[in-house]
Amino acid sequence: MITGKRVRLRAIEREDIPTFVRWLNDREVTQFLLINSPFSKAMEEQWFEGQLKHPPYEGQVLAIEAKVGDQWLHIGNTGIHQVDPVNHSAEFGILIGEKAYWNQGYGGEATRLALQHGFDDLNLHRIFLRVYANNPRAIACYTTAGFVLEGALRQAIYKNGAYIDEIVMGILKPEWDGLKSGGE
Repeated sequence: MITGKRVRLRAIEREDIPTFVRWLNDREVTQFLLINSPFSKAMEEQWFEGQLKHPPYEGQVLAIEAKVGDQWLHIGNTGIHQVDPVNHSAEFGILIGEKAYWNQGYGGEATRLALQHGFDDLNLHRIFLRVYANNPRAIACYTTAGFVLEGALRQAIYKNGAYIDEIVMGILKPEWDGLKSGGE
């Protein structure tokens, strides 16, 4: 496990599937995700089986757990995806599915733990992400974690009847190291 002050990241388990299905069928939770149709338990089980076929060094989805009293509660998922072993690059993603834990800093801490894992454990040089331009909360979180704007894919996403720009942000290992040495 990768443990921070209020958050820890762990491997996902088969028992997590009903929670994933609940989150992925909540339009408020998926408003900033490339999900436009309902998800079934069977679909999520098939996705989970696919995850098991890839070794962790190729990237993996991790459960985000928040410390609540002396218990750990599964509140979301994060991950490093599509690890490119030649270019030492990968894509980052995160979802806080439990709405009661939105806007409390859990996503920021989970982001930093995932970056630490990507740079320190997976030997990545660059981690990038894609975020909808109409998601200022996420953009602020990513900027605070050290991501910088790399560009925009104009009107690349069609969601809820409108076209939205997709922002690409990235962070490099030297930038991450600078944040760590600066007290972050």
